[in-house]
Amino acid sequence: MTDNAIGLYLHIPFCAKKCAYCDFYSSFVSEELLDGYTESLISEIKKWGGLLCRPINTVYLGGGTPSLLKERIIPVLSAVSSAFCVESNAEITLELNPSADTVQILTAAKAAGVNRLSIGAQSGNDEELKMLGRTHTAADTLFAVNTARKLGFDNISLDLMLALPHSDLYTLKRNLEFMCSADPQHISAYMLKIEENTLFYKNRESLVLPDDDETAEQYLFMCAYLKDKGFRHYEISNFSRDNKQSRHNLKYWNCEEYLGIGPSAHSFINGKRFYYPRDMKAFLKGASPTGESDGGSKEEYVMLSLRLDTGLDFLEYRKNSVKMYRTA
Repeated sequence: MTDNAIGLYLHIPFCAKKCAYCDFYSSFVSEELLDGYTESLISEIKKWGGLLCRPINTVYLGGGTPSLLKERIIPVLSAVSSAFCVESNAEITLELNPSADTVQILTAAKAAGVNRLSIGAQSGNDEELKMLGRTHTAADTLFAVNTARKLGFDNISLDLMLALPHSDLYTLKRNLEFMCSADPQHISAYMLKIEENTLFYKNRESLVLPDDDETAEQYLFMCAYLKDKGFRHYEISNFSRDNKQSRHNLKYWNCEEYLGIGPSAHSFINGKRFYYPRDMKAFLKGASPTGESDGGSKEEYVMLSLRLDTGLDFLEYRKNSVKMYRTA
């Protein structure tokens, strides 16, 4: 692994349907828009490859719904390989929503070089999935996992949501049983937060949500349950086994460098943080990132380190204080 290798995040800001809880930047999709966006994304990849001249050891296609790219993922990742020196053992992750096109999407992902999947399962209960605004069923999730394994994927993560309306320890246990029945290498678990500009926020007065104590009970129950199933609780919301931690996300938590491309995508390069505007039209017209500010302070490094089970490494802290992290 090269010391100056960075991570690359590619934002695919499209959704077939907006989920009731989601406030991430995304746009409704059409084939024409996907084609145009793919061209713009490849153009930016080539530009940054020439500007940075840095190797890459993780690539993460997030969204939105990156799997909507389908076969377009092949030229996108081909552009990454051409523009950057991608290390031979690089982790290349695709976020995937289970859908009717699962076989097509996974076949294209395998051909493109994807070697890790993050599947948006969220729940194993079809009524909960419907309430969340998801377009898949629990059976679709299992089909996606089984299809992925048949195609040779051996690093699969599942997303799980906690503290849902009408949820309790019983419903959570059922969801955990479902997740573990799929035998994933990784689980990312998120507590529902009611964000502005979402359907849940609009209907917040009618939602029957667990209170803070009940939410904490769900979280602690999940931690104990997954530990018993052999998962390492390596970050506040993330659990892995077989040493399959998310190498890309660890870059964020270890205050390492990464480049983000796409509307609303953030970067941290050479001590500076910057981002692309949340504006699809601007990105398609070639708008540059904005909002440059200092990053990687001592305080930031400490805060992010304490998210991890490894905690704060004082030797690394002192070394990076001199080498990279800015003083106040």
